[in-house]
Amino acid sequence: MKIKKGDNVKIIAGKDLEKTGKVLRVLPKEGKVIIEGLNLRVKHVRPRREREKGQRISFPAPMDISNVMLVCNKCNKATRVGYKTLENKKKIRICKKCGEMT
Repeated sequence: MKIKKGDNVKIIAGKDLEKTGKVLRVLPKEGKVIIEGLNLRVKHVRPRREREKGQRISFPAPMDISNVMLVCNKCNKATRVGYKTLENKKKIRICKKCGEMT
């Protein structure tokens, strides 16, 4: 997967179009990511005991990875991700727009 936990991403499809956020979790088997504060869903929780109130809890739901793009740290633009192999055979991600290591 080209997107990792902690990356800044921009949403390119869906109800939160053009918003950016930080990746909290990556689900590679499902091909989904969870982004902080975006794609929120509401869960209704019943009271457990007497005299306790029910609640509405909002939480970020998983979003398909094809609907997000990585935001480059240097140029601050949403970009595609490329790979480059260094002399010590280490593979790094690069920004396709500015060529900077991400």
